[in-house]
Amino acid sequence: MDRFFAVVSRMKYINRWALMRNTIKENISEHSLETAFIAHALALIRNERFGGNVNAERCALLAMYHDTTEIITGDLPTPIKYYSKEIKGAYNEVEEKAKNTLISYLPDDLKKYYEPLLSPTEEEKELWKLVKGADKLSALIKCIEERKMGNADFASAEKATIEAIHKLAIPEVEVFMEEFIPAYDLTLDEQA
Repeated sequence: MDRFFAVVSRMKYINRWALMRNTIKENISEHSLETAFIAHALALIRNERFGGNVNAERCALLAMYHDTTEIITGDLPTPIKYYSKEIKGAYNEVEEKAKNTLISYLPDDLKKYYEPLLSPTEEEKELWKLVKGADKLSALIKCIEERKMGNADFASAEKATIEAIHKLAIPEVEVFMEEFIPAYDLTLDEQA
């Protein structure tokens, strides 16, 4: 029995931001879709404005699957995941085992198609950089939404996320920050 898709459908049960008080819960399924929307846009920005030639649809697909190992590992909070090199290294091992477990749930003839969706490959490193940028932008959007709801618990996370975004030094991400992020501070009436 191949259970890959039944397991992947459980993404909706894995909540993000576990250490934070959330006014609105966010699960990894919702986050992955938003990340895919943004990754697609970043790839288009690269192609249109920076002379790139990347596959925007592939970039969106990679983003859809970028957190699937968290079905098995859970969403480890960032302060814990990056606390030390030892913890980060151990978590990378756990993620690799989770990826292998998920791949094992597929029929043999499909495994080769899904394996590169679950972990970065050298051939697609530029796409994975855009996915990383999109992932951070999605986190920033969550922080903005929580702040707008009056949740001060996300103030330092928002500041740290903005710093992390700029540290990535990805031009397409900076364009998205300048052109699209300000609209997230608008009300629904102001967006219309």
